[in-house]
Amino acid sequence: MIAVIGATGYVGGLLSRHLVEGGQEVAALARSPVRAGDLSVAGCEVRRADVLEPETLGPALEGVSVAYYLVHSMGRGGDGDFAKRDQEGARNFARAAAEAGVKRIVYLGGLGSGSEHLNSRHATALTLQAGEVPVAYYRAAAVIGAGSESFLTVYYLVRRLPAMVTPKWTTVRTQPIAVKDVVRDLGAAADLDLPVDRELQIAGPDVTTYGGMIDELAKAMDRRPPIRVTVPVLTPRLSSLWVGLVTPVDTGVARPLIEGLSHETVVEDPSGMAALPARERIPLDLALREAVAEMDEDGYNPAKAASRAASSPRNGTRTS
Repeated sequence: MIAVIGATGYVGGLLSRHLVEGGQEVAALARSPVRAGDLSVAGCEVRRADVLEPETLGPALEGVSVAYYLVHSMGRGGDGDFAKRDQEGARNFARAAAEAGVKRIVYLGGLGSGSEHLNSRHATALTLQAGEVPVAYYRAAAVIGAGSESFLTVYYLVRRLPAMVTPKWTTVRTQPIAVKDVVRDLGAAADLDLPVDRELQIAGPDVTTYGGMIDELAKAMDRRPPIRVTVPVLTPRLSSLWVGLVTPVDTGVARPLIEGLSHETVVEDPSGMAALPARERIPLDLALREAVAEMDEDGYNPAKAASRAASSPRNGTRTS
């Protein structure tokens, strides 16, 4: 049995379906099982679990050999101290996983450091690694997919603004990754014979800047790249308020996210990807076209997806 906590999130949902389609038994762990009805239909066993309610974790992890941890606390509904909640949740989960006999924890964090958001993601990994269960610690930059806050932010800026005043973070280097590659990389860790209990920096084949990604996305949308005027005085706080006016991404998510964009997120150690099954990775232009196509599909509601990605329950903890 493989457990995915954070299964109702964007990456968690895709990963759960990927594992089921590969013939795995999957327990989709969610704070609100009613939100996981589609995963039940897909073949997952839905179990209730909340990392801030330790008593729910033991029963949810019963019979589990590999547990994916795709939870973080950044977003609406909390008191702003998401780093503290991240630590509490990770400690609870690491302890419960050890008591349940889990053989491996798989965690998805972020490349880079220097912002509260990125530092919290790394601290979560260290807390999980301090427990008794080995941890496969994946680190990725911006995920390109229709449910990713990073992608949605850029998508709506390009869609709604023919010209924009941009902060210095648009000149920072990044190495984005297609959501399909993220899911495949994470899925490989379900094989306990694969020696991935270590840090694995994963990314797509292209290094760009956030400004370059804006231009590439405009091309994927068959639009002229917006005119960009970069100014050094636009702070992360002002940037997040501006993004909140133009896009459906909530400012509670946008501010720590944009602070993270101010720091370079490029793979420094490619040995992690080399440890995974060899395959070609999706180039940025194709990843962007696929994400745009998903946004344009009949019946897909990007505003609803953004709201779902940014939402959080009463305790402020949300899923990736």
